[in-house]
Amino acid sequence: MATTADIRNGMCIDLDGQYFVIIEFLHVKPGKGAAFVRTKMRSVKTGRVLEKTFNAGVKIDEVRIERRPYQYLYKDDMGYNFMNNETFEQVSIPGELIEGVAFLKEGENIEVQVHAETETILTAELPQNVVLEVTYTEPGLKGDTATNTLKPATVETGAEVKVPLFINEGEKIRVNTRDGSYVERVK
Repeated sequence: MATTADIRNGMCIDLDGQYFVIIEFLHVKPGKGAAFVRTKMRSVKTGRVLEKTFNAGVKIDEVRIERRPYQYLYKDDMGYNFMNNETFEQVSIPGELIEGVAFLKEGENIEVQVHAETETILTAELPQNVVLEVTYTEPGLKGDTATNTLKPATVETGAEVKVPLFINEGEKIRVNTRDGSYVERVK
């Protein structure tokens, strides 16, 4: 059990049964009245940012969350199966806990947030950008490059990404896993 004096950036707390990570905080001591701590925190599950003010000296529940590397193996009816890169233990993670699951390919390494005491998996996220091969796209017409137009392309994971007209089948592209947008062509 911690108090508001222990609050620091990156600390994870349990607030009403949900886990939040402190993004920033400010200890305020007004000239008149009691001191308080103003915080900005992000929900571990949803990513939503919340601002909350705590009175000075209030007890808060600190939660220990670890980030562990896992490697994606395969998908079956139980979910997505991963292997812990340190212990080689295999675990199944439901798709709704994985951020950017449409861009997940076999052998890909991801970061998994695990509650340290209960060993419960909270979230899993892919790297910011991944390299994928274009498996299908319509050919671009010569002379259509005057404007920044995009065309749909299917990548090796089955996801659809909007790409520039000069991208052809068989080329590798870098895709942003947060919003599914095209970043650049990879040589």
